[in-house]
Amino acid sequence: MKSLKLISLAITMLICLVSMAQERIITGVVSDETRLPIPGATIFNQTSKTNATTNFNGEYSIKAQKGDLLVFSFIGYKTQRQKVENSNTINIKLFPESNSLQEVVVVGYGISSSDYSARSYERAERKKEKIAASQMLKGKVSGVQISANTQQVASPNISIRGTASVSPKNEPIYIIDGVPAKAEQMAKINPNDIDNVSVLKDTAATSVYGNKGSNGVVIISTKNEIYKNLSEKELDKKLNIITPIPAEPTQEDYDTFVENAFESPKTAPLSTFSIDVDNASYTNIRRFLNNGQQVPKDAVRVEEMVNFFKYNYPQPKDQHPFSINTELSDSPWNSKNKILKIGLQGKNIPTEDLPASNLVFLIDVSGSMSEMNKLPLLKQSMKILVNELRSKDKVAIVVYAGAAGLVLPPTSGDEKKTITDALDQLNAGGSTAGGAGINLAYKIASENFIKNGNNRVILATDGDFNVGDSSNTDMEKLIEEKRKTGVFLTCLGYGMGNYKDSKMEILADKGNGNYAYIDNIQEANRFLGKEFKGSMFAIAKDVKIQIEFNPKQVQSYRLIGYENRKLRPEDFKNDAIDAGELGSNHVVTALYEIIPAGVSSEYVTSLPDDLKYTKNQEVASNFNNELATIKFRYKKPDGDKSIEMVQVIENKAVALEKASEDFKFSSAVAWFGLKLRDSKLISNKSSEEIIKLAKQGNSNDDEGYKAEFIRLVETSKEYN
Repeated sequence: MKSLKLISLAITMLICLVSMAQERIITGVVSDETRLPIPGATIFNQTSKTNATTNFNGEYSIKAQKGDLLVFSFIGYKTQRQKVENSNTINIKLFPESNSLQEVVVVGYGISSSDYSARSYERAERKKEKIAASQMLKGKVSGVQISANTQQVASPNISIRGTASVSPKNEPIYIIDGVPAKAEQMAKINPNDIDNVSVLKDTAATSVYGNKGSNGVVIISTKNEIYKNLSEKELDKKLNIITPIPAEPTQEDYDTFVENAFESPKTAPLSTFSIDVDNASYTNIRRFLNNGQQVPKDAVRVEEMVNFFKYNYPQPKDQHPFSINTELSDSPWNSKNKILKIGLQGKNIPTEDLPASNLVFLIDVSGSMSEMNKLPLLKQSMKILVNELRSKDKVAIVVYAGAAGLVLPPTSGDEKKTITDALDQLNAGGSTAGGAGINLAYKIASENFIKNGNNRVILATDGDFNVGDSSNTDMEKLIEEKRKTGVFLTCLGYGMGNYKDSKMEILADKGNGNYAYIDNIQEANRFLGKEFKGSMFAIAKDVKIQIEFNPKQVQSYRLIGYENRKLRPEDFKNDAIDAGELGSNHVVTALYEIIPAGVSSEYVTSLPDDLKYTKNQEVASNFNNELATIKFRYKKPDGDKSIEMVQVIENKAVALEKASEDFKFSSAVAWFGLKLRDSKLISNKSSEEIIKLAKQGNSNDDEGYKAEFIRLVETSKEYN
């Protein structure tokens, strides 16, 4: 008998040794669909329950045996699974989730001695009165304490022994079918639906969830994963939980403005404004809606929403750098009115013909930039831009926190590893000397100025300047002075909570610049990758528009949006007045709402009958078919003298159903923006009607941005 036991023990040991011999180190790189490495991706061995994460170069290593199943995941990307075969190298490419509206959180699983099955417990309790899901943990998992919550919230207080002190702020993370959840959501689950409950604590929790898991993680799996892939709102709805409407962020800063009113062409014959190619407002609004928050009224700049999208305007056919396109149709929100759409299409210059670039990355590394959606996202964003550079381009990197400093001297664009290595070394900490950083960045750009080249400072920050030149007026004066150097400016905004949109907008508006808000890596890839030429290469600067409406046809008009871009009539021919720039292949769209002559409207205040001169002014009969005359002025990127273009717009309107798809979609976007701003100048605020019109214009949407907009309008109904 003893000999049999020894033989059995020997066989067991042999099996263990063989198994250990088969275990090996699997290495590889996790990248996205553009082949950029993904740092922080999770690799989970579903067989051995071990996990690893990728470094900043997307590299990982993990122990595994042949036949083990490795699960690769990252926030916002589809999870990939790969079985271990004979190779010791497994490279994985992750693709973005098709539903880009919701934040996708990929759940990792660590080793835990407190893992247990709830199946037997369930069966024993089914015939009894229903119990809360939280009580299934009581007495079943070591180190878990559950107490009633004295607050008026139907959720328990759960603490896991060995973690921080018990308080609502130190409660564990709850995961339901892979979805992050709240305590009240967990408490509402029908226990009969639960298949398994497990608890992670100590290193098993923090190795997978980082610092957020320091108070432990409670993981609940239901039968058939009935809550899988639900958003927080959808989870609340399914569990019959009514949540309060989230408040607007209190630490973010937006300039207030009053929307343009209707004006009479008799008293205000000229409407003058600077073009605006920024689209930061739209991506910022998208961030609010995706987070289930109300959109601050002053965060909504309608022109930036409209100009986020691309429209099918023809390429210019003459010597000018852009084509002019107009269209007149019915107003979808005020049935008696008309909408005039004005579209500019910048000339598409082949990449090989673009001038050499002298770029200076000006990066905020202050303490406020430490969050994942700030400096870490910023560094990955800049790597996308670096990938677009050529050998004749050069990049320098300036950083600022308590002080400003040069961390990378001008470096050739083909030395990509040197540039990305410098980015990887950046860490957040300290105060924010924004003014000092701007001074140093422009100094480096000026010292390396390329004549007839693309000279540009790219400022990446949350806009929270709090040392030195910090007020908006100070920043405006500083950037206006730097504009004289001939160096252009691109502003990239990151983060939330303390985001200073007002400063970013001023810098872009006053510095021959453009401005984008980067809310995720997909937006970085769009603005800095796919639209690199339009974002970084100006083909015209100081582009101004002036339109004169014919009072014979137009009773009143108003420019939709562009409130911060309006100019005085005399500014149109003044070459000292700054205006917007237009990039290669860039598209700019502006909309006017028109009240036709003879139409009764509540938005028009009639002119007094006793005016001596205005009532006797007659429009020549040969202009009767003209709606307006539109003029454009622009300078070449390295020029100082404006060039003027003139075009007459005929009074030929088409019915809305026969209007172009571009007209329908741009009008739908403007309509939504006016609704978010709670405009008093629109009579119809129906989300259903906005969605219907947008769908009629939803064509040429290979990237899915228009479909995403339609989903955002649907989402907004619950919060705005």
